[in-house]
Amino acid sequence: MATTSVPGGSPAIPVTRRLWPAVREALARLGVTGLGLLVLAVFLLPLGYVLATAFKQDSQLTTPGAPLWPASPSTYNYQGTDYPLYDVPTENGTRPLALVGPHREESDVVDPAKPELGIFNVEGRWRTWQAVYRFDPALENFTTAWRQVNFLRLFRNSLLLSTISTIGTLIACILVAYGFTRFQLPGKNILFIILISTIVLPPQATIVPLYILFSKLGWTGTWLPLLVPAFFANAYDVFLLRQYFMSIPRELDEAAMLDGANPLRILISIILPQAAPAITAVTIFHFFFVWNQYFEPLVYLLGKEELYPISVGIGAFVTTFSNYPGRSAATAVLAMLLPAVMFFLAQRQFMQGIVVTGVEK
Repeated sequence: MATTSVPGGSPAIPVTRRLWPAVREALARLGVTGLGLLVLAVFLLPLGYVLATAFKQDSQLTTPGAPLWPASPSTYNYQGTDYPLYDVPTENGTRPLALVGPHREESDVVDPAKPELGIFNVEGRWRTWQAVYRFDPALENFTTAWRQVNFLRLFRNSLLLSTISTIGTLIACILVAYGFTRFQLPGKNILFIILISTIVLPPQATIVPLYILFSKLGWTGTWLPLLVPAFFANAYDVFLLRQYFMSIPRELDEAAMLDGANPLRILISIILPQAAPAITAVTIFHFFFVWNQYFEPLVYLLGKEELYPISVGIGAFVTTFSNYPGRSAATAVLAMLLPAVMFFLAQRQFMQGIVVTGVEK
């Protein structure tokens, strides 16, 4: 065992013992990284399947032995006719050959590498041969889905609903969270507990009385039942903003008050610039929530196809495309395209807002 001498006659320390902590730390990091990659792969597996299916031809999904990636059977043109290619086992190993005349126990084939040899006979059952595939994404799935589903109208409706609802939620939730963090209200903690307790109330429990209310107001068949409640705040976004507002020092408020700022000026000039990460997180959360919302628009907009958001619109067409899985997957990919772009553009501030608001104040 290698050792190192220490001046002054002290006992030598084995090199392996000195390196063991570094090796142990490297193994621990490797294990954590591997576990994280495994969980990420499992989490992204359905998304990868949908994305791959969107580029596949419908016939590929029902063909035995077809690859997982978008592909189509390869062919070879011989004397003006296209013949399918197969990996054929021969005496010289497996070779890609074009099947010209299929028979039960032997077949006529052509070697694409040596077409001058012409047609020759190979023994073996051709149904047991593996077809040769080439990468061939079916882009027509997207063009057909875009044309038949009328994505322009669905995108416009979802974008308007999500944008207006998010603006209303931000205004209401910021004001409520500001009141809970900066004002001394009687019973403030009790009110906050009551507000947070509404998170456990399922929307299915309130949909019937709300529908009766909106029906008597004459709002059914319009966007009002989907937009007006957004201007009255919600417990989840208020909680996130309150947690972040509590991390902003009150000394900044006091300095602004000495300069003559009122509470509204303090909110606009002090709190909001400091709370940009939390506001970004709430914006993305609520925008995604409204974009993916299906149950409420389906109930309140039943029969009004011109007002359908993208979630309800593609839901009506997916059942039509039950025999066309590639086209159905393409509609799902198009529907999640805009939220994915928004998340990647704002992911830094989004993650910062989540980390800070998740810390106990």
